[in-house]
Amino acid sequence: MDSEESDGSPVEPKQKKKAKSKTPAKGKESVLTQKSPAEFFAENKNIAGFDNPGKSLYTTVRELAENALDSTESVAELPAIEVTIEEISKSTFNTMIGLIDRERVDAALYGDFESGKAREKRLAKEAREQERLAKSAALGKKPKEMSTTKSQKGRGETTFFRVTCKDNGRGMPHDDIPNMLGRVLSGTKYGLKQTRGKFGLGAKMALIWSKMSTGLPIDIYSGMKGQNYLSFCRLDIDIHKNIPHVHVHEKRDNNDKWNGAEIQVTIEGNWTTYRSKIIQYMRQMAVITPYAQLLFRYVSATVDKNVTIRFARRTDVMPPVPIETNYHPSAVDLLLIKRLIAETSKQNLIQFLQHEFVNISKSHADRLIGEMGPDFTPKMAVKSLSSQQIVRIHQLFRQAKFDDPSGDCLSPAGEYNLRLGIIKELHPDMVATYEGSPHVFEGHPFIVEAGISLGGKDVKQGINVFRFANRIPLLFEQGADVITRTAMKRINWNSYKINQTQDKIGVFVSIVSTKIPFKGTGKEYIGDDITEIATSVKAAIQQCCVQLKSKIVRKQQARERQERKRNLTKYIPDASRAIYEVLKDIVQLRSPKKPRYGDVYEEILDRVSSREITETTLREKLAQHVEQVDIEMALEYATQSGITQEARETTYIRALEGVQNFYDFHSPVCVIRLFQ
Repeated sequence: MDSEESDGSPVEPKQKKKAKSKTPAKGKESVLTQKSPAEFFAENKNIAGFDNPGKSLYTTVRELAENALDSTESVAELPAIEVTIEEISKSTFNTMIGLIDRERVDAALYGDFESGKAREKRLAKEAREQERLAKSAALGKKPKEMSTTKSQKGRGETTFFRVTCKDNGRGMPHDDIPNMLGRVLSGTKYGLKQTRGKFGLGAKMALIWSKMSTGLPIDIYSGMKGQNYLSFCRLDIDIHKNIPHVHVHEKRDNNDKWNGAEIQVTIEGNWTTYRSKIIQYMRQMAVITPYAQLLFRYVSATVDKNVTIRFARRTDVMPPVPIETNYHPSAVDLLLIKRLIAETSKQNLIQFLQHEFVNISKSHADRLIGEMGPDFTPKMAVKSLSSQQIVRIHQLFRQAKFDDPSGDCLSPAGEYNLRLGIIKELHPDMVATYEGSPHVFEGHPFIVEAGISLGGKDVKQGINVFRFANRIPLLFEQGADVITRTAMKRINWNSYKINQTQDKIGVFVSIVSTKIPFKGTGKEYIGDDITEIATSVKAAIQQCCVQLKSKIVRKQQARERQERKRNLTKYIPDASRAIYEVLKDIVQLRSPKKPRYGDVYEEILDRVSSREITETTLREKLAQHVEQVDIEMALEYATQSGITQEARETTYIRALEGVQNFYDFHSPVCVIRLFQ
């Protein structure tokens, strides 16, 4: 009965029907979806530094300015960068996009709506605040600022800004502009080279944020040397396909023969909350690039809120252009080895090892190939390597010993530029700089530069840390950064005669490398978990502190010397007067016929009697003696302190030919003697 229906028919038709009901619907057969890189970063914009409107405005300025500096430095052109932020009101923005303003009909529908009860409460609170301020002023007390109620801003009230960055760099080839700025993860900085940008995101993220917040395209002007035309391109990006959507792409007359690039993007932003960060970024950029002329402008609808800051060029000495280098064997993985094999122009294995990697000579390559096993020969075709053979090469690279890569491919700012930048922007009382030797982290060379300043304008008491990576100012996530932690926790400032709570201390550390180990794509900070970098940062800061200690001790010596001289000199008139009075009394009481004081003292008394020694001459002699004793005490103190090089006496070696005429020219650091 279980296998048949009551009428004896089989149950097969029912089974078929049941199986058919379990078949998934045709539209749900595939659940896999694919996102383009542009779509991914649009949905996760915070990882690229576009957390909120204010941070997005800051990041846009930063990315455009860094691209401009890279462009000018790549052709060894002294940078002249102009950054302008123009505020755009809501009505102006609506006019730009062709939207007609509409009056509110239902006011309670909006987030900034204030009911009558809430308004009464706010006005009563403001009245109490005004009364409190009046009482404080009547009592002569300094009143606290009146607290303001925080209003909830809706998205519709957010301000829009037009950000423009103009440079005098190499410009962009006409045909490459759409892909350079309209395709995420495309760029010219993917080789192994020290550059400010690495991910091919910066300007593209500004374009994505523009498309998300305003829907407006970006405008690009580009001119290149040797071209008689100017490229103009207006484009946005197809988020889902990660391809540029070009509105206008044309060639225009370049009558001024201008070369460089100008990018203009309109975005949603918040100037009020990130004003200090943007200005701080531009100021720190002026510190690390004193050879650049930077002009920053903020144009507001209210004239009195306009800001114009010009950071003048201090020097025309630029760091050398970074050199693209090959990979170090210890810094490669399987994927990279396979890519290098696919792209190499070398035919056999020994040539591949010699020319695609650093620090592998011909003899070293022969030894490596011999160690790989009998399946490897120097003349074997590199394109014929199997997956197993590539794994063997990778394993050997991880285990074998190689010389560290040199720092010749790097381009640090240099002590000269770092010192000039600090002096130009901070005007400190003292400054010391140091550039360390190249070190290596995971096969990538890096150099740490440091500067320490004491005093200066706009510097708070305590330790003020200024961080740079590949000449990029780092302003966020300071507490987790290796530079901050080293300056705050690993340096004993007291041992260098520096008071870390009362002195105005500026700590400047710049790290340059072919690969900066940033935490996240936002390039916010360098982690404290890399021993090699932490050790080098500490050593560089300590070298600056040693220099400052000698300057501080010398300053203390000069101050103590002045104090000693002041104390001794204060008593010279009284002492000389008293001594002279005693000598006069002795002269009056002595008997010329019976000398009783000895020949030397009798001679002194005779000179007092003849007025050769007077109170004035005694005062002069005492002053000379105080000066001589002060020099001797300073030298003795310096010798005991172990810093004799800071307290010197001028010594000249007499010429054998006899006396010569000469002229001395004095400067703060030396004396030049010219002989006739």
